[in-house]
Amino acid sequence: MINQADINLNSLHKYMMKKFVLVLLVMLGNRLIAQQCAIIPLPAHIETVSGSFKINNSVSIAYANNILQNEAGYLQQQLLKYSGLALSIQQSANTAAIQLNLTKPGKKVDEAAYSLEIKPTGAKITAATPQGIFYGITSLLQLVRLGEVKNNTVSINCFSITDQPRYAWRGLLLDESRHFWGKQTVKQLLDWMAFYKLNKFHWHLTDEPGWRMQIKAYPLLTLIGGIGNYSDKLAPAQYYSQEDIKEIIAYAKERFIEVIPEVDMPGHATAANRAYPAFSGGGSAKYSDFTFNPGKDSTYTYLTNILRETDALFPSQMIHLGGDEVSFGNEKWKTNAEVQKLMQDKKLPGLLEVEHYFTKRMADSLFKLNNKVLLWDEAADSDLPKDKTIIFWWRHDKKAQFKKALDKGYDIVLCPRIPFYFDFVQDTTQHFGRKWQGDYVPLDKLYNFTTADLGIAKVQQKQILGVQAALWTENISTEAKLQYMLFPRITALAETSWGADGQKDLPRFKERVKLQLKLYQQDGLYFYDPFHPNQTPEPLSAKELGLLKDQMQKP
Repeated sequence: MINQADINLNSLHKYMMKKFVLVLLVMLGNRLIAQQCAIIPLPAHIETVSGSFKINNSVSIAYANNILQNEAGYLQQQLLKYSGLALSIQQSANTAAIQLNLTKPGKKVDEAAYSLEIKPTGAKITAATPQGIFYGITSLLQLVRLGEVKNNTVSINCFSITDQPRYAWRGLLLDESRHFWGKQTVKQLLDWMAFYKLNKFHWHLTDEPGWRMQIKAYPLLTLIGGIGNYSDKLAPAQYYSQEDIKEIIAYAKERFIEVIPEVDMPGHATAANRAYPAFSGGGSAKYSDFTFNPGKDSTYTYLTNILRETDALFPSQMIHLGGDEVSFGNEKWKTNAEVQKLMQDKKLPGLLEVEHYFTKRMADSLFKLNNKVLLWDEAADSDLPKDKTIIFWWRHDKKAQFKKALDKGYDIVLCPRIPFYFDFVQDTTQHFGRKWQGDYVPLDKLYNFTTADLGIAKVQQKQILGVQAALWTENISTEAKLQYMLFPRITALAETSWGADGQKDLPRFKERVKLQLKLYQQDGLYFYDPFHPNQTPEPLSAKELGLLKDQMQKP
């Protein structure tokens, strides 16, 4: 006969064993998370090495090649800034050191590739270029910043890492026309771009609300065109002087970030037309003075002079001309005598062909300046030379336009609104921001983006230069909102642009993101917390608070 007490004891024993195993698994899981490499973007190949490397003031930074002097100085400054460590720089390492080693480049070595060896006795960063060394430094700095400083020493886990990016173009656009941000904000943005190995800063400096770049040949562009922003049409003029621009370009260069200006044309020209109305092509009821006048030869001279100064300021040898949404405000072209004469003389059957004529003519001006022309995906309909043109595919709902650009042989940067536009809301609790037919852009959606769904033929893969996110600022008017919309989505941008699709692991990525949130707190950023959204509510301007109050009072 079975004793009931024995049954109860047996059941209790099984229950306790299950609970013990569960606790053990949780502890083991937490330990694995702690031991995994926390770097974002995740390196291509990682091996765990036993032990830890203790970095303190007795550790030196060593380099033998004078070419790496700037990179050694950057590492020294960053360690002092974030960890309070004051390491010396030596040309040879006698004791524990962080060594920077430049090797001879091979024929097919990616200029951004590097290796990072961390052992208890020291760390060694090896690459064929200073850029590769810089990215190795960035990976090391991430580990250091995530470590805890105790007794003027930070201890980091040891790894053997070999790494290189998937894409050469890892970009971020900042819209400064709709709201102006200033040098300090831009430099802070460049710092975080470098931290996550992003390398293309697309600077949207002209549009309808304001013109933000000094052009000495046409001073009214900033003095008049710089007045106002998206929130306040009468705000005092704000813009970057040419000296400001040079300073920011130099700052970006130290971080291996290329700055690419955008001068919008033939649409989105309202601010410029306020300053110099003689070159306006008019607009529509909703978008007044939206276009430049494609029917006047003086328009092309005026714009070429602007591009000539822009080219002299920016060493990228690439200028983005916009070229999107021209139909929003080209209504006056239908009745403009000069445009009509152009159509007759050049046998242009419609306004779309006028737009293409304008684009080709301005592209020719850039080609003469030895620049590539960058354009939004509408320009794939123009017959521009494929070796001098880069198309930005932004209309996620128009995959046929993407395919057309591919089939024409253009190099392409992927920046579809969903999921690369950071002015889109992140969850259903946000009140101000864009959606697309109810769709929005959470961290997961950006991380899970894959080119596998785009039907790219194997022979066309090389035409994809990379990816780029965009911070459009119609709905972003404060520093807190700018940070809230960028962080931590910038981490998913970094992973998508650097690593292969097959490497992705969303749960582990989220564990690494949790660690990054601590860094944002340390830097005083107002970030969105995807794990606890209610703890970081959407920051609202005074105007937005008023609108929200009105909405809540409506029956």
